[in-house]
Amino acid sequence: MNKKQISSILYWVVLASILSYLAYSKGWIFTNFETISPNQAYSLLQKDENVTLLDVRTPEEYAQEHIQGATLIPVQILNTNLPQLQNVKNKKIIVYCHSGNRSVEASRILAKNGFVPLNIKGGISQWKSDGFNVVH
Repeated sequence: MNKKQISSILYWVVLASILSYLAYSKGWIFTNFETISPNQAYSLLQKDENVTLLDVRTPEEYAQEHIQGATLIPVQILNTNLPQLQNVKNKKIIVYCHSGNRSVEASRILAKNGFVPLNIKGGISQWKSDGFNVVH
């Protein structure tokens, strides 16, 4: 193989790696949880008592605005704070962040630890865009 062929192969390997990482981080591949729309989340929160709401953003973001009834556990400390959720282990946990990236990470952590997470696609940003209220 010459240098041009090797460079071409490396280019495609790097590109495939970047695309795979993006798809994984967005929760498009290799997920062990369900992603739901804000409308589905709202409906579940209104009709199903066997569901809880988890905000995985920072305390500052939560103080600025959040969905009513949400419990705050930032994704950065979720692993060490799982005992706080033991009383809802038999419930579905609707998880959200700002745009949906941190909630994918949190949903992976929850699913790995025996919880049933439902990730809100697009996070609180999509929730607001779809016309649902937040607490300020």
